[in-house]
Amino acid sequence: MAYEDVDVVHDAALTLRPGEVTVLVGPNGSGKSTLLRTISRLQKPRTATLVIDGHTDGLALSLRDFSRHVALLTQGRPTPGGLTVRDVVEFGRYPYRGRWGKTDPDGRAAVDRALALTGVAGFADRGAEHLSGGQLQRVWLASCLAQETGVLLLDEPTTYLDLRYQVELLDLVRDLADDHGIAVGAVLHDLDQAAAVADRVVLLHSGRVVADGSPRDVLTGERLTDTYGIRIEVDTDPLTGRLRTRAIGRHHTRSERLTTPS
Repeated sequence: MAYEDVDVVHDAALTLRPGEVTVLVGPNGSGKSTLLRTISRLQKPRTATLVIDGHTDGLALSLRDFSRHVALLTQGRPTPGGLTVRDVVEFGRYPYRGRWGKTDPDGRAAVDRALALTGVAGFADRGAEHLSGGQLQRVWLASCLAQETGVLLLDEPTTYLDLRYQVELLDLVRDLADDHGIAVGAVLHDLDQAAAVADRVVLLHSGRVVADGSPRDVLTGERLTDTYGIRIEVDTDPLTGRLRTRAIGRHHTRSERLTTPS
């Protein structure tokens, strides 16, 4: 996969399985988003094979057919003015509409389900431009769900969201995999969030897959320190039992010095 004839991702293989959340992590420029954008066909690879639901050449599918299999949620997606929440969610029904834009017979029910699943049904008739960033990200996620695809791709979905909305969004993503069997592939920068939500973590560096496995197998202190170029300690949070990572900088002992009695 390349930008302007410069290879960005090399020899990377990624499998997304139903009911499983796979998270891509790695330093900036490691190829995470490039890999996800290639799977979603937003970026054309130099050479690649994409297999989707038995289609051995997913890159050759029409946009309409491809969109019945794969949905993509990006960060900070712009929302046209003058649209209600329901209008935005209905964008997800594009693959099922006829050539002249006629709505498919199952469209209304699919949109209603998506609104309910994401918790935005209560303001379906409100203008989308009046929503907070966290609410709007849920609305765009509802649009993805209205596509009724088996694969959901998330490119840094928690960027620009405050802590509450980050946690709520990732909880919802986990529910979609567990309760609805959706295959989820996500790019995240926060290693703790990745450890909390993922069944599998894929660690990339310089365009190559460094490790692929469970969070505990992949997110080790030694491997993360080598990959990110900064000391990273990994332990288990005693409250949640989940992995916890800490990047150790030059001033990591400053608070201890400030609180130590003279």
